[in-house]
Amino acid sequence: MPELSDVLDDVQKEVKSFGDNVKGLKESMERDLRSVRDLAEKAGKDAAEGTQAKADIKALTEGIAAKHEAIEKTVKDIAEAAQKAVNARLDEIERKANRARLLGGTSLSDPDVEIKKMRAFHRTALAARGEFKVNTDVSDDRIDVESIKAYGGQYPLYLRRDIGSQGAEQKAMSVGSDPDGGYFVTPAMSPRILSIVYESSPMRQVANVETISTDAIEYPIDDGEAGAGWVGEQEARPETTTPQAGIQRIPVYEMYAMPKATQKLLEDASIDIEAWLAGKIGQRFGRLEATAFVAGDGIKKPRGFTTYATGTTRGTVEQIISGNATALTMDGLVNLTMALKEPYVNGASFLMRRASVGAVMLFKDGNGQYIWRLDNQLGRPSVLLGHPVYQAADMAAIGAGSLSVAFGNFREGYTIVDRLGISTLRDPFTAKPFVLFYTRKRVGGDVTNFEAIKLQVTSA
Repeated sequence: MPELSDVLDDVQKEVKSFGDNVKGLKESMERDLRSVRDLAEKAGKDAAEGTQAKADIKALTEGIAAKHEAIEKTVKDIAEAAQKAVNARLDEIERKANRARLLGGTSLSDPDVEIKKMRAFHRTALAARGEFKVNTDVSDDRIDVESIKAYGGQYPLYLRRDIGSQGAEQKAMSVGSDPDGGYFVTPAMSPRILSIVYESSPMRQVANVETISTDAIEYPIDDGEAGAGWVGEQEARPETTTPQAGIQRIPVYEMYAMPKATQKLLEDASIDIEAWLAGKIGQRFGRLEATAFVAGDGIKKPRGFTTYATGTTRGTVEQIISGNATALTMDGLVNLTMALKEPYVNGASFLMRRASVGAVMLFKDGNGQYIWRLDNQLGRPSVLLGHPVYQAADMAAIGAGSLSVAFGNFREGYTIVDRLGISTLRDPFTAKPFVLFYTRKRVGGDVTNFEAIKLQVTSA
């Protein structure tokens, strides 16, 4: 494409040449007119005032003058027509220059790349307004160059600050409106799923876990003691009492879940829906069983160690008072640890909820030093009175008469029984077009050694 300055020079040369030709024609006609007048004057003298000759010369002179005016008018019309043609050519050159500079073009040397950007922008705008049809005219002449230039000038300003504060008029496309361009801006989907975190109790971490292949497990009970006594050398030896045995039976119970999802969702979702559902159900099952191990009533679920009456015989769990009606005390915790028999102390630990842990961490000795000793090693529990502390969300909150702290050797005292791990039946037939995921787990749990667990009760 020629430079704009070269085109203007060519136009000026053509106009100058045309003007020179018109000037020469005018001068030639004026010379002819003078010659006619000279001849007329000479003929008038020779004709001795001839009336007819004067009339003819006058008519000839007027005719030449009329022709002269007609030529001048014609020349003027031709000049105007030429000027219009020049202006039209200049307008076309300016339009091409504007198009070449559109959307970042800086010169007329790269029009091919920039005109493609302009055409793409034009088509996108038509589509966003719902005007881009099969028969839509998208030729270059339909492109509103000035409007696109105005959009290009205001768009950086819109990105930097609020458009209202700049006085710019918001007419162009925007992400906030789907029909005005929002459909073209699709969010990226992260593979990470954000979910809420639920607190639970680490019973499987501290208790004994058994796996069975039937619907229950039975333990022989040896709580009795054989009779014995001292006897003299010649005294009779009567029969002594024989210890009696018993059986404790721990049945397994069933948990289930049955979510559903459409087949289309399973096929087209950007994440693995089945794996996501399996993870959510597994987490829920874990929280359900942990709650039952701590506070379950034993009806269609495991029985928790906090549900037994206080006592020191089988079928009861001893409760040690804290020394305060509504709070924990350091004396109460010391008494709690001392209530546990020596054989169970090795391997014993505390269970309490997070708020209770915070309350105990504030205990200080007579010198104002914190009694709680933190363990700085990653992954290891803190130590209270020489024993690890585990946070169990299912333990009761501190309050009047609450069982807010448990201490004991839970591996000896509580048994979890697994019959069947989590199993899932995928059912795409029963509720079409939905796919059902029938998921179940069978598990049981109960206290097996009642003297291996002690509870702290808030009481004066």
